[in-house]
Amino acid sequence: MTRDLVFIRGEDITETVRAGLQFVACYHPADYLEHLIAAWHREESPAAKNAISQILTSSRMAALGRRPICQDTGMAVIFAKVGQQVVIDSAHSLADLINEGVRRAYLDADNPLRASLVSDAIFARKNTRDNTPAVIHVDLVPGRTLDLTIAAKGGGSENKTRFAVLNPEQSVADWVVDQVRTLGAGWCPPGMISVGVGGSSEKAMLIAKEALNEPIDMGEIIARGPQDETEALRLELYQRINALGIGAQGLGGLTTVVDVKVSSFPTHAASKPVALIPQCAANRHVHLALDGSGPAYAEVPDLNAWPEIAGDDTAGARRVDLDRLTREEMASWKVGETLLLNGRMLTGRDAAHARMKKMQGLGEPLPFSLKDRVIYYVGPVDPVGAEVVGPAGPTTATRMDPYTDMVLDQGLLSMVGKAERGEATIAAIARHHATYLIAVGGAAFLVSKAIREARVVAFADLGMEAVYEFTVRDMPVLVAVDSEGNSIHRLGPQAWARPAMRPSAKV
Repeated sequence: MTRDLVFIRGEDITETVRAGLQFVACYHPADYLEHLIAAWHREESPAAKNAISQILTSSRMAALGRRPICQDTGMAVIFAKVGQQVVIDSAHSLADLINEGVRRAYLDADNPLRASLVSDAIFARKNTRDNTPAVIHVDLVPGRTLDLTIAAKGGGSENKTRFAVLNPEQSVADWVVDQVRTLGAGWCPPGMISVGVGGSSEKAMLIAKEALNEPIDMGEIIARGPQDETEALRLELYQRINALGIGAQGLGGLTTVVDVKVSSFPTHAASKPVALIPQCAANRHVHLALDGSGPAYAEVPDLNAWPEIAGDDTAGARRVDLDRLTREEMASWKVGETLLLNGRMLTGRDAAHARMKKMQGLGEPLPFSLKDRVIYYVGPVDPVGAEVVGPAGPTTATRMDPYTDMVLDQGLLSMVGKAERGEATIAAIARHHATYLIAVGGAAFLVSKAIREARVVAFADLGMEAVYEFTVRDMPVLVAVDSEGNSIHRLGPQAWARPAMRPSAKV
């Protein structure tokens, strides 16, 4: 009957999505923050502990300043549970209402979020400029509310998604651990791993993605012990993954994941589809429910939730003048050493490197020189107010591996990014007596404070992928590959890997 229906205004849906995406851009979920703080307290690896401390410091700064946790403000992913007694009071579709909320969130003048989506994924790959459209999943359920789980998924972690169809007798746990071992650090640990098993290929992916938004409860499971087979599998995976020694940012350490989620669905007797989706250290999501009374808003977290991080982990670090840097100076850098960069550096990531390669193939000169320069793999958020640049953390360097010989041949001295480099790239770095440095992924707001000047020098049409020149002061980085080809992403996990308990039966 009509009196049993709940009418929800379309504008309230749009405003809820807008506010939700702005919220998740700036605030870590309380449960993730709690588990990350616990990981920081128990971490024994100095490099990993420093990385987590930078993430926590940057997180508090982002919350105080209401600015993005990470420069990759993600693809909007919305799970909508529509109560069957709900009437959406609008001439627009639910998708249109949600996408308008996304548009407003990413174009917010007070806190613009980085537009990362490109349309025509196969050919033109042109930036949509407002981060629409969102990926939307809708379920009709009993009830009188519209429940929205609003998430922002970064490219670094999304690119590490894995899928396989196992034989029914094969071990899910063994497959997951084998996959995580090969993921590298581009997904920005410490984070989460979610596993979906069953259904069809798309269903396994879907239930894995949705499970990422469930509350983090691994601490509770460890304290009381698993209560069913699924919890036992989750605990096993948590222990075995952390025993790999990958650690924060892949530097080697005790904590690679703070939780592992497992979700299952009935499947064909001949099949065992398994999806694995990592979640990065940003871990952005919020659950909001509309009941017809107006928009729904998330509660801003208590700033006392963040720990006081005493001391300066960069005290005594070597200061580097980028404007006078030489290969002879770089030869003295040791893998794992912390540096403070000062002076001018170029930026450039995927699209910029692709354009450089195209220009080189056509015999066209570049509009800038790479000789004796350092390049930072970054796509910053637009600045607001007095900011020189918005949050500007590193992007995954591995994607630039195919271009490394090209830029090193032009005299480039060093590169700054996040995550490991491939073996061929490491060999090229050593051959050119160059280096590779890493900034902490997930500490974008903290990193941006070291940038004192920024100007676009080329490829302005690429938006956030344009080439900038940054002037930096005491920007903290770590030597990930030295001029002899030693790699911390190989040495660190080797040093921190440890045995893990294995079950007697396959699950």
